Amino acid sequence: MIPTDGPTYLFESLGPAPVAGVDEVGRGPMAGPVVAAAVILRPSTIPDGLADSKTLNSKVREELCSALRRGSDIGIGAASVDEIDRVNILQATFLAMRRAVARLSQTPQFVLVDGNQMPTLPYPLRPVVKGDGRCLSIAAASIVAKVVRDRMMARLAERYPVYGWEHNVGYCTPEHRRALEAHGATKHHRRSFMPVRRVLGEINDNIAQQVTLTL
Repeated sequence: MIPTDGPTYLFESLGPAPVAGVDEVGRGPMAGPVVAAAVILRPSTIPDGLADSKTLNSKVREELCSALRRGSDIGIGAASVDEIDRVNILQATFLAMRRAVARLSQTPQFVLVDGNQMPTLPYPLRPVVKGDGRCLSIAAASIVAKVVRDRMMARLAERYPVYGWEHNVGYCTPEHRRALEAHGATKHHRRSFMPVRRVLGEINDNIAQQVTLTL
């Protein structure tokens, strides 16, 4: 059933079917991978309640993710911390998106990407600014990517309990920062990110302040 409020199915009509929506989760954290999802919806099986994943609680996201897995074509892609540190977070995000699209069971003929920047893909592309709140396929991708990445971070939290990843999912919260300062960085921390570099002694507070002021 296609909802009548919130994200709509209008963007999907702009290109030939099948149309994939693509979104990512995890560009901002200082630990863990960046994860992307690509979703091709079937109009007859679109679950009610699709929205930007950030506006939904975890229980609703899990339920919607299960419904999407039953009724949609889904591809998941990720880029590791090593890849993020090697090529930068933007290029790692594009890498995760390309992997997600490649893992769809169908070949998309048109791809809708959240935001104003897009990966290189061999299909017609359209960026949709704030797409997770405007486009159903992108909203679906944002939900799937969020659920998958949250589960990854919860599993890592079992091995590294002091960082609170089951709650902060790798973001630079006060809890995470204190644990990083007290226990140091793990192999799952992004060493190219400033808070981690500071703890590792690769950047001092004066330099960090100068960098922040120039951004």
